[in-house]
Amino acid sequence: MKQRQTAYVILGILAIHDNQSGYEIRKTIQQTVGFFWGESFGQIYPTLKKLVADGLIVPSKSISAPKPRRQEYSISASGLACLQEWLASPYRDDPPRDEFLLKLFFGDKAAPSVSIAHIRKFQEKHRRLLDTLLELEGLARVHSSQYPGFPFWMLTLTFGVAQLRSALEWSESALAMLSSTEVAVDPKTSRPHPPANTADTSHELPLEFCSRYSATGGQQPAR
Repeated sequence: MKQRQTAYVILGILAIHDNQSGYEIRKTIQQTVGFFWGESFGQIYPTLKKLVADGLIVPSKSISAPKPRRQEYSISASGLACLQEWLASPYRDDPPRDEFLLKLFFGDKAAPSVSIAHIRKFQEKHRRLLDTLLELEGLARVHSSQYPGFPFWMLTLTFGVAQLRSALEWSESALAMLSSTEVAVDPKTSRPHPPANTADTSHELPLEFCSRYSATGGQQPAR
């Protein structure tokens, strides 16, 4: 049975941590897959109702919580089969939407200091996130024997660490490039002045670049 992606997130969370309320599911998402999966929390409760109606999760009342008892959910056998079917299906390659890169792409239409400021902000954010992931990695290894899913969780965590380190390395070279490139900018158009006696073709992109960029879906080629 095909479900929305929010449903698979909930099924996955309940397959790991059973008997959770909607609030606990949201909190678990924030502390785990939330580092790489942006979930719409407004969809959690409507999705829980649909999963119950489809027989993929089972509602129950907590006996440990104070009155009134809170609603908790557990994954059913059908829900686990649905999750496993989704796990075996090909993953979707969603088109990237990165405003940071979009602004860098058009960066020559503003002063170089604008792009430099964006990159420094990018560095601050990524350094903080890297520190967080490294701290989580250390804590996770201490309790690794308690969770059979630990090796798979570490795959996502180490992927994030590798991405962040690579991005920070790139950012240093990007700052060096912008700092060493002095461009005379026309204050009226924010464009570099074209050489004397030549046509201004700064608005044109090389055809080869455009065709290659489109062929990769706007993604940078693998290094």
